[in-house]
Amino acid sequence: MKDIYIKDIAKRLEIKEWQVENCAGLFEEGATIPFVSRYRKERTGGLDEVAVAEIRHWTDVFAEMEKRKEHIIGIISQAGSLTDELRERIVSCVDSRELEDLYLPFKPKRRTRATAAKEAGLGPLAEKMYGVMLSDPVAEARKFVGDKVASVDDALAGARDIIAERLSETASVRDTLRRIFKSRRLVTKAAKKASAAEAQKYKAYFDYSEPLERMAPHRLLAILRAEGEGYLNIRIDADAEKCGKKIYYDFCQERRYPAPPLAQQLHLAFDDAYKRLLEPSISNEVIREAKEKADIESVRIFGENLRQLLLAPPVGQKRVLAIDPGFRTGCKVVCLDGQGNLLHHEAIFPHPPANEKIKSIQALSEMVEKYKIEVIAVGNGTAGRETEDFIKRVPLPAGVSVFTVSEDGASIYSASEVAREEFPDQDVTVRGAVSIGRRLMDPLAELVKIDPKSLGVGQYQHDVDQNILKEKLDNTVVSCVNSVGVNLNTASSYLLSYVSGIGPALAENIVEYRTANGAYRSREELLKVKRLGAKAFEQCAGFLRIQNPDYPLDASAVHPEAYHIVAKMARDLKVTAKELVGNEQLCSMINPSEYVSGDFGLPTINDIINELRKPGRDPREEAQQFEFSQDIRTIGDLVSGMELPGIVTNITAFGAFVDIGIKQNGLIHVSQMGVKGLADPSKVLKLHQKIKVTVTGVDMERGRISLKLSSC
Repeated sequence: MKDIYIKDIAKRLEIKEWQVENCAGLFEEGATIPFVSRYRKERTGGLDEVAVAEIRHWTDVFAEMEKRKEHIIGIISQAGSLTDELRERIVSCVDSRELEDLYLPFKPKRRTRATAAKEAGLGPLAEKMYGVMLSDPVAEARKFVGDKVASVDDALAGARDIIAERLSETASVRDTLRRIFKSRRLVTKAAKKASAAEAQKYKAYFDYSEPLERMAPHRLLAILRAEGEGYLNIRIDADAEKCGKKIYYDFCQERRYPAPPLAQQLHLAFDDAYKRLLEPSISNEVIREAKEKADIESVRIFGENLRQLLLAPPVGQKRVLAIDPGFRTGCKVVCLDGQGNLLHHEAIFPHPPANEKIKSIQALSEMVEKYKIEVIAVGNGTAGRETEDFIKRVPLPAGVSVFTVSEDGASIYSASEVAREEFPDQDVTVRGAVSIGRRLMDPLAELVKIDPKSLGVGQYQHDVDQNILKEKLDNTVVSCVNSVGVNLNTASSYLLSYVSGIGPALAENIVEYRTANGAYRSREELLKVKRLGAKAFEQCAGFLRIQNPDYPLDASAVHPEAYHIVAKMARDLKVTAKELVGNEQLCSMINPSEYVSGDFGLPTINDIINELRKPGRDPREEAQQFEFSQDIRTIGDLVSGMELPGIVTNITAFGAFVDIGIKQNGLIHVSQMGVKGLADPSKVLKLHQKIKVTVTGVDMERGRISLKLSSC
């Protein structure tokens, strides 16, 4: 990677240039973000996964920019307009907008008024006027009247068109206007379609203005969505007269003030350039840039929500009875073994209109006993609360716990190709219930099968840049999978595909080998998998776990490349590696500095010792039961001042939505989070966190509930 890019990334991220250079080098070698941040701390200076991902993002951005530069230089060179100075400016550019400004005068374009004027031979007249090389433009214009130019006025008009286009393509002019526009207010007005019923959700913006720089991301995205749907007209309130004067003043400073006759023509050209070419272009560009920033912030929140959702506490490998609740169509019940395999399914009808309560209680009791059920998962969708109430009437064995599970995305999974491959002989209702049960057992393993945009977290996910969103969500899923680690002998190919260095094709090969040869006994056995070579093994081995392996470190996060270090630690302590693993007393006797050598610095040695203390430890918390208030069933039961238990279901830039056990979620605005000033909701609360809230307002007409955070 070029030095100019390394310097720029280091400045952006406020880190050292050598850290960027080393990360970029590792990426070129085929290393992944989780591998670099976990196993190459010496080369990165201990950068965390977020910083490494940022470096990866910018290395990709600049790789694309380098291709763009080559293309631009080729176009300008073919046109015979490439000077050494211009080439140097292009080559040294690290800003995409600056690069496009440099390219704009040479960019192939459709036929314009300026093009026609040049074809009529008015280029020299425009050049003299623009260069302030004459005082009487009328006299000069007479020389150009002829077959192609009918009159002096036509000659002057054509020259002004050329000047206007040239001005609109001047990088310094565009940069000046950008700075002005960014400091102005975005103004919205209701459009003709605003009278439609669908537009009323945007009513707050029918006559609205706010400085663009201070506009909250969610507000800008809402306004732009409303504009896209035809309900709003928007503009930036830049003063045309002041902008024109600023451009003209800068122009004259570079040359000299023209004589009045020429000044009149130039003012006309500049005014035309601003209104016809510059104002629309710069306005769109500045709004687009503001949206890019809003996209990044919205995607950040979406990614953090997704991380919290994927890392939700699991109940582990327990035998689960899962229920997908329903009224008319009944409740679909499935029984799963400790590995999530489907043992049994049937439908029960405990709710109206069937009301087969006794029969349903008997059926559930028999299933719990027959399949030795340990936990029950109840979906939180339609009839969820009613089904929970019904379960409490079932005589359950001691120790059987009941959990409410989010159904978000379950229907998407049940109709997906992944679900059809897993359960080709079952219908969507069975698949959906299985998904509910499995996500209680291990949310991460199940939710990776569902498009993150279908999981009900974040906001405006369809409005933001989809490439940025995909990059963030993919990185988040990969990060979560690798931070937890994956059981090599039970993981689906879909989960394995997110492990560092594997991907879909290798994941299928890993499962295929496991099916043909039985459970893996060691990580080294992975090298027998078709197309899984040394590089892929290096990237993935540390993130894969084998339960009860032949060699104890294969169940840990210690990378095979460091096994020899552990072996030396064990020899020095006069014990076996098996005796050392998990022994806190022995681990405390190790002096980390004695094992520093070569590529294995103190950070890596400390990581190894910490892992030896608690090998393969799952970083997730344990799942806990939760109960809503039994007195609250509908929004009509709410009264201001009530304190209620709730579960955080979504976090946005402006607050958090909370399920309090009724159809409508309540909102805790950022100002009601008990933090001085406006809080960052994602730093105060976590997705699916159990909290206490106080009702501060109920809008029955719009079905809105305002809440205040009481306690976490």
